[in-house]
Amino acid sequence: MDAYWLDWVNLLLRWTHVITAIAWVGSSFYFVFLDASLTPPSDDDAKAKGVGGELWAVHGGGFYHPQKYPTGPKMLPGHLHWFYWESYSTWLTGFALFTVLYLFNAGSFLIDKSVFDWSPAAAVGTALGFLLVFWLAYDLICRTLGQGPHGDRLVGVAVLGLVALTSWLACHWFAGRAAFLLTGAAIATAMSANVFFWIIPGQRKVVAQLRAGQPVDPVHGQRGKQRSVHNTYFTLPVLVAMISNHYGWLVQARHNWAVLLALMLAGALIRHFFVARHAAKRLGTAPPWAAAAAGVLLLAVLAVALRPSGSPATGPAPAMVEFGRVQTVINQRCVLCHNAQVQNKNVALHTEALVRQHAQAIYQQVVLLKQMPLNNATQITDAERAMLGRWYESGQP
Repeated sequence: MDAYWLDWVNLLLRWTHVITAIAWVGSSFYFVFLDASLTPPSDDDAKAKGVGGELWAVHGGGFYHPQKYPTGPKMLPGHLHWFYWESYSTWLTGFALFTVLYLFNAGSFLIDKSVFDWSPAAAVGTALGFLLVFWLAYDLICRTLGQGPHGDRLVGVAVLGLVALTSWLACHWFAGRAAFLLTGAAIATAMSANVFFWIIPGQRKVVAQLRAGQPVDPVHGQRGKQRSVHNTYFTLPVLVAMISNHYGWLVQARHNWAVLLALMLAGALIRHFFVARHAAKRLGTAPPWAAAAAGVLLLAVLAVALRPSGSPATGPAPAMVEFGRVQTVINQRCVLCHNAQVQNKNVALHTEALVRQHAQAIYQQVVLLKQMPLNNATQITDAERAMLGRWYESGQP
């Protein structure tokens, strides 16, 4: 496919993916907030109907009164709104985008030969296997460890170990950007699979039992609730994994798997604060500030640990750099994909005038973000990046 039309497919898929993800995350966040904010009904009629909790809210000029039935109302209404296409659409568009960007271009996007040298077919097969194996392992953990008074803690520890192993394997087998994205995609696959295999089927069984006049088995609600809570804790880790591939200094860090794990853990801790905060407000207790502080502290430690060495924020003006040295690096590391015949992203760098014209973009993409060369396919060194930085910062372009 022509690169121009492929960019359009990329744009439209990414746009649709973001839209559906907003819808899914929004509904998930709302229902988690709702569950944590419900209070026992004060009205006798509501109690008689089996209402377990209710909330009065005002929004958009109107008043809302959602009520929750723990097992189900005595009489089902003719119309029920189901929340599942938000999840399925998010996963389908995400997988389509992953296919277009990474699987169809495995040699360029999945593979970094300095990390692991293998064929595109093997990389694609392994990437797909990552999604399936993570779901199977996570589901096994939930089914075997999720029972009993300490089930939630055991599952939490085991899932953290599974995410750590997934991050480590991905960052040792795939290019950094792909590894971060693939780890997030594996968790997102488990989230959508929770909806497809557990939450929606359980709800369908409850609806069928109610319509048949049979007693409702509460296990379906318990399982659905467990997986729904997991999904809300997964949300921020998945989001940070998805956006992190825009930052080369993250994906190319020396211990990038630990960086990814720390980012996701910080997201989960911060999400826990917001989840528990709603319940704390209802119960009149203190919010879990320790969780929020731990997440923020972890991010601060990462920021300090990843700060480039030998590049103080203030100091003498950078020394002048001969343009010949700059052009030598550009010719060796960049011109392969940016020349008169091949102009990726409409950028060519095969002449001095073009290098000076695109100096700011070179500085941003090569020196600051470390996004280029893609997956460092041409093996540019840190010293060469620093030299390009000195050249730009000296004002020579």
